[in-house]
Amino acid sequence: ESAMPIEIDEKNLKKGLLGLVVALVEIITELLEKQALLRIENESLSDEEIERLGEALADLSEALETIKADNNIEDTVESVRCGLDEVVDDVVDKLMNPARWAKEVEKHDRNRPGEISLLDS
Repeated sequence: ESAMPIEIDEKNLKKGLLGLVVALVEIITELLEKQALLRIENESLSDEEIERLGEALADLSEALETIKADNNIEDTVESVRCGLDEVVDDVVDKLMNPARWAKEVEKHDRNRPGEISLLDS
């Protein structure tokens, strides 16, 4: 019985991986921007620090836009971000609605008897 070779499209793999990395860096950049705004509002940064931070964040955003354009991965990044948003929304929903989460776990346990659930420990 011959093993079937797995076809890996290296170009798409690289594009997907780069898209994931860029999406994560974009999300981190947005979190940094929010933190910076909070610190500015709390007046815990000097004018010089605010200017340096603003320039650094602008440079990072510009670099990300260039990477996306040069590698034609705008759509990939967008789709990764949409996927991550859905995952986050799902987690937040489960945290806000523990009863629904418990029902899903119960249903999962019924469908897979003998498996140890994380919630049993």
